[in-house]
Amino acid sequence: MEKGNKGRMVMGIPYEEYFASGHRACSGCGEAVVIRHVMKAAGPNTIAVMATGCMEVISTPYPETAWKVPWIHVAFENNSAVASGIDAALKTQGKREGVNLLVLGGDGASFDIGFGALSGAIERGHKFTYVCTDNEAYMNTGVQRSGATPFLANTTTSPAGSKVHGKQEPKKPLPLIVASHGARYVATASPANILDLHRKMKKALGAEGPSFILAYSPCPTGWYIAGENSIEIARLAIQTRIFPVYEIENGVLKFTQKVEKEAAKPVKEYLQMQGRFKHLSAEEVERIQKYVDERYEFLLGIEGKKCFDVLF
Repeated sequence: MEKGNKGRMVMGIPYEEYFASGHRACSGCGEAVVIRHVMKAAGPNTIAVMATGCMEVISTPYPETAWKVPWIHVAFENNSAVASGIDAALKTQGKREGVNLLVLGGDGASFDIGFGALSGAIERGHKFTYVCTDNEAYMNTGVQRSGATPFLANTTTSPAGSKVHGKQEPKKPLPLIVASHGARYVATASPANILDLHRKMKKALGAEGPSFILAYSPCPTGWYIAGENSIEIARLAIQTRIFPVYEIENGVLKFTQKVEKEAAKPVKEYLQMQGRFKHLSAEEVERIQKYVDERYEFLLGIEGKKCFDVLF
């Protein structure tokens, strides 16, 4: 940190860095941008628990670290379980007040391998904020498909061939699943809107009981895009309604960056910028457009209604 900048704010965001530069992320990595700003919102009184994944590998090559707060690396499947233990230990010691407990995992750790631990920790009501950095595949281990991989995307385990054109299943609606557990605050966020991400992090950290944020995280390597296009693709994901941006507070869904159908850009603009979708036919693009429209309209239909019970 530059001398004299302690406490300085830029557009309401702290100048201080708690996820240091100099790490080994790929150029244009959306996940690294998200983590940087998640940590700015969380601040110095934070304990971070991180599952195995890209961010663990790029940020902690022994004996170096990019983390300026207490940080623990755990397995794919148990970041939420370890955070549960930390939460219980801090409470037992009388040290829980004022500590932000942050749980971090990619889509593989969150949608798939660690989902059971996440579900159990939320059901028990542990106080933490879980941030899923969603780059829509297992990027760290070779771009294998995950529960977050979009329909028809090409990965190394859902390859686009002559008969099967990529992944055959839709993306799991993880934020809605988490909200159905009774969490008071659940949200989606994007590096294309840093102020929105920061605001939601503050809400999540201040929520009673567990909270959850799904953060869209473009991956130049796995999506076959130029690094300089990551934020533009993140912006297009919102404008095409591929990635709905909303929050579910006390059981009520509210869009925080709503895109009406007549104002939305066609999904083709988003898909054609990424190599993982280059195999799609015009008919398949239309199928994806129809799915995106139907899903977005469903969310619009429940906006403002208390659709989720709140338990904590």
